[in-house]
Order: sequence, then C-alpha cells, then structure tokens
Amino acid sequence: MPDQKTFDILLLIALPASGKSEVRKYLEHMPVETRISDFHMGETVQFDDFPYVHLMRLVDEELIKLNVPKLFYHSSEKPFLNDLEWGTLIELVNDDYDEIVNKKSIKPVSLVDYYLDRIEAASLKVGLPARLSKLSKDVRDVLSKNLQKECEKMFADKQKLLGQNLKGKTIVIEFARGGPQGSSMPLMGGYGYQYSLPKLSKEILDRSAILYIWVEPEESRRKNADRNDPNDPGSILHHSVPITVMLNDYGCDDLVYLENTSEVPGTLTVQAHGKTYHLPIAKFDNRKDKTSFLRGDPAKWDKEHVKIMHNEIKGALDKLAKMCFEKK
Repeated sequence: MPDQKTFDILLLIALPASGKSEVRKYLEHMPVETRISDFHMGETVQFDDFPYVHLMRLVDEELIKLNVPKLFYHSSEKPFLNDLEWGTLIELVNDDYDEIVNKKSIKPVSLVDYYLDRIEAASLKVGLPARLSKLSKDVRDVLSKNLQKECEKMFADKQKLLGQNLKGKTIVIEFARGGPQGSSMPLMGGYGYQYSLPKLSKEILDRSAILYIWVEPEESRRKNADRNDPNDPGSILHHSVPITVMLNDYGCDDLVYLENTSEVPGTLTVQAHGKTYHLPIAKFDNRKDKTSFLRGDPAKWDKEHVKIMHNEIKGALDKLAKMCFEKK
C-alpha cells in the first residue's frame, strides 16, 4: 500500500449514547490496512474521560456512607455540584495524553492516592478549591481501601496505553459535552464544547481534528436508556447517564452553533494558549441509528448494517482528511 497520511489526534465528540464508543469498538476490529485506506487512521490509541466521571461518583458514594459531605455531585442521580468540573475532566485528559505520549514512568505507592491527587490537581487548575486533600486521614483510609479495585482497573488500562509504540498511530480522544435543556447559545459557565475545547493542552490542539457524531438530544436520551446495564455501570459501552444529568448537562448541544459561528467554514474556532485554532470538523449523521448493533458480538454484526455505517463514516473522514492534509 502506498504511503498515506493519517490523522495524528482525532477528537471523537458527541452527546452521550450517540455512538462514540460503538465506533471505537468498530475501529478496534477493523484491519489496519482498511483503517488507513478508508478512515485515514493508523492503529488507534483510545482513551476518554468517563473513567474519571465514574470514579468521582464512587468517591461520593463512599462519603455518603461515612456521613461526610459529597464533593462532586448533588446526588448519585444528579449533575455536578459545580459545572467547572467539566474542565477538571479535560485537565485529566491532558494528563493522560502527556503521560502516554512521553511514556512517563508511573509507580505510585498508593493507586487510590495517585488518582485522587490527580483529580485534586486538575480541579485546582480550573479554579475549584482544594477538597480531597482536606479530607481527614480516617476518611482517606476508607477511600483507599474501598476504591482500590476500581483504581487497579484504571491503572492497568493506563499501563497498556503507556506500553504502546505511538509511531504511525492515531490517538482517539472521546468525550461528550452539552448544556441544560432549552438553553440559548452560546452556553455559559463550564457547559459545552465552547468551554471544554480551549482547556485541551496546546500539544493536543496543535495536532487535532474533530469527528462529531450527530444525534438529537431526544435520540441521545433514548439510546442512553437502551444501553443501560446495571451490572456493568463502569463500562464504556453499557453505562447509563441518569436522566436528570441527561436533561441538565446534555439537554442541548452547542456544536452546530460553534460550527456556524466559526471564522473558517468546516472548522471550529478555538481561542487557547495565546493563539487561534481552526480545528477541522466532520459530522457523521447518526440521527437515524446506524451504530447500536455494534454493541453486540462482532461475529454477529449484520454485513449490510456494517456497510452502511462504514461508508458514511468514510465519507465524513474523507472530507476531514482533505481539509487536514491539503493545508499542510
């Protein structure tokens, strides 16, 4: 196969349950030659911010048991106490990227402390007060004991990423953002992509293009309910977002607004790190569901469904590649 340019970093963004994780699963099962020729992507290194969302909920659950005030959420079924936590999550993504790309040696004495200290440092960067570091030793000891298993799983996943040779590979970073149902544009505070995209590190923004999976909020809520597996709440493919969160945090989406108001057609304008970025963007129209079948056994995927979905993503990424590679 002749040399073909591939994306360095692909930001895979959309409302919850839009099909992001299903597309990631499809990429994992795609022959690398096809991935390069059809999707302009090398072998993929994939990560997202959901593990931290889940860990923060687990922290609050432990604090409730101890009759200690919650730190992150109004309740287990409600949104963040402070919408700036969306920035905390982006700072954690920045940390992951830095550690993976620079292959940093990580040998924490305590895995739970490693993750809690990282969450604390990330939240301080976006202007939130210190909280985890102010918990008593007795409370931290309980967290260390009861969150050990979850943190071991997260760290094992991180070690797999750290062990990869990134040459020729495409880094896929997945996250979802939105705002309260009925909001006018632009979204305010910590909501939406307008807040989160500029929080990405310069190293990420310098190399990124965007694939947006387009669904309406109503369809996002329907698919979110359909994928729920109460026995696997930490799963990328099967976790379900509480309905109150779906309405408050994902009741609308500012992506189309940002695209329509961008300085350059086919991009999102992002002001960050003292410069202006025009991030190329392509949309995969999933308003009529083309991806939910991918949650099942790959051996049982319907070939016609695969063909339809594959060709539409290919068309979107062909346009994205043309924007990215022609300007270089």
